[in-house]
Amino acid sequence: MTQPRGSRSRHRALIVLAGAGAVGAICLPPLLLPGSASLVSDSPKEVIDQTWQIVFRDYLDTNGKYTTDKWKDLRRQVLSKSYGSTKESYEAIRGMLATLDDPYTRFLDPREFKEMQIDTSGELSGVGIQLSLDKDTKELTVVSPIEGSPASRAGVMPKDVITAIDGKSTKGMTTEDAVKLIRGKAGSTVTLQLRRNGKLVDTPLVRARIELHAVDTQVNTSADGTKIGYIRLKQFNANAAKDMAEALKDLEKQQVQGYVLDLRSNPGGLLVASIAIARQWLNEGVIVSTKTRDGIQDTKRAVGRALTERPLVVLVNEGSASASEILSGALQDNHRAVLVGETTCGKGLVQSVRGLIDGSGMTVTIAKYLTPSGRDIHKHGIDPDVRAKLSAREIQSLRLEDLGTQKDSQYRVAESTLLKQVKAAGSLTKSRPYNPASANVPAALAAPVQ
Repeated sequence: MTQPRGSRSRHRALIVLAGAGAVGAICLPPLLLPGSASLVSDSPKEVIDQTWQIVFRDYLDTNGKYTTDKWKDLRRQVLSKSYGSTKESYEAIRGMLATLDDPYTRFLDPREFKEMQIDTSGELSGVGIQLSLDKDTKELTVVSPIEGSPASRAGVMPKDVITAIDGKSTKGMTTEDAVKLIRGKAGSTVTLQLRRNGKLVDTPLVRARIELHAVDTQVNTSADGTKIGYIRLKQFNANAAKDMAEALKDLEKQQVQGYVLDLRSNPGGLLVASIAIARQWLNEGVIVSTKTRDGIQDTKRAVGRALTERPLVVLVNEGSASASEILSGALQDNHRAVLVGETTCGKGLVQSVRGLIDGSGMTVTIAKYLTPSGRDIHKHGIDPDVRAKLSAREIQSLRLEDLGTQKDSQYRVAESTLLKQVKAAGSLTKSRPYNPASANVPAALAAPVQ
C-alpha cells in the first residue's frame, strides 16, 4: 500500500494515521496535464500544482466532496491567478484543500512540516524538558527532565518554574511558544531562569539531540498483592515499538501478573508502529486491513512473536485516535484485551505525508482501515467493553503523575477488570498459561473479584 505508482516507484511515502508527522517524506515531480506547462512556470504555482497532483493521484474521498471534473476545474481557476508571494500561494493551497472538507488532508508550511517530522522521528534538538502550563498559576512548569538529557545533568527538577528564556519573560507564554524558544541547533546554548523554593537561578544549557521515548511504565501492586504492569503509550512515533518491547521485557522480568495499557489521549502517529506493537501482544490473527480508492486492500497479521500472553486491559477515551484505535480494535476483536473507558475518537482513515519542492509538506488521506472483524470505525469510534468516565472535577484536578494510580478513577476500574482476568486465567497460581483466544476474556468481564 505504501508503494507509489508510476514515476514514484523508486520512493516510499510515510504513512501516518493522525495529524502527527513524518520522516523521510517524498517529493513528487509535477505531473502536467496536456497544454498546462505555461500555468506552472513560476515557483509559487509549482507548489500549488504539486499539491493538486498529489490529491488527483491518491486522495480517498469519504464525504462526496471530490470529483475529478471539479478538481480539474479548480486547478484551472487557481493556476490562472498571479501570486506575488509564497504566503499568497500557501493561502491558495489551503483554500483548494478546504473544498475537500477533509480535516486530515492539509497543507503544512515549512515550519509546520519540520515540527511534524520532529513529532514522529522520535528525536529532537533541545535540552530535554517536558513542560506544562500550571492550571492554577498559568506558569510554565517543568513536568520532568528526560533522563540523561542536558536538563537532567544540569539538575533541572520537576515543578521548577521557568520564569525566563534567554532573558525573555515567560509571563503569558504558551507551552508551544516556550518550546520554539528552547529548541535549537545541537551545540548551541539556551539559558533558562528557574524559580525553585522562591529562589531564582539562571541555568545555561547546551542543546543536544534528544531521544523521545514513547512509553512510560511502572509496577503497581493491588490490595490483594497482584503485581500489575502499567504502560502508558503516549504516541506512535519511530521509537514506539522499540520502547514497548523494552518495557514488556523489563516488566516480564519483574514478574508482573497482568498489564494495563493506557492509550488515553494518544492521538496516533505511524501506521507501521501500531502494527509492530500489536504484534508484540498478539500471536495470531488479523491486525488491520486498509483499502485505497482503487479498491486495493492490504491486510496485516500477527506473526507469532508476542512478547507476553498475560492478561491485558486497555484504557481508552475520546482522545484515543487512529493508530490507538487500530491497536485497540486489533486487541478487542482478537479477544486479547478488555477495553475500559470511553468510546474512542473515530478516525478510521490513513494519511500519507508528502514533502513538497519548497520544503513545505502535506498530509493526504489515501485509505481507510477496518478492524479484524471488518468494522469501519470512522466517525463511530470503538466502544469499550467496560465504560468508565472521569468526572469534570477529576479532569480539572488530575495531574500527569496521577495517571495509573489510585487517584485515577478510570485506572481503578481497569485494575478491577484486570484482577478478574487474572483470576479467570489462573495466573495467580500459575496453574496454566493464559490463552488470549480462550474464554478468559469474556469470563473476566463477568467474574466477581473476591
